Amino acid sequence: MQSFRENPSEDLTLKTPSWKISSDILLSLATGPVLLGLLGNKAINELLPEIGLYSEEIFRGDRLPMLNFPKNHQIPNFI
Repeated sequence: MQSFRENPSEDLTLKTPSWKISSDILLSLATGPVLLGLLGNKAINELLPEIGLYSEEIFRGDRLPMLNFPKNHQIPNFI
């Protein structure tokens, strides 16, 4: 007796692809993006501390302009 889950017209040879890719080809295709990712990661890791140093230089006190305040401060009396 045939189970209701089995499909009698199903051909098992159609399920598997007729072409196969070698693991050597896949490995050689994956090597380039992995190396580019590692180099990009190294560049970003060197760039971020430099950006931090430049931001400290911008906000350092000796680079800011001098503000001229008037000598006589008159505080208004609101009471």
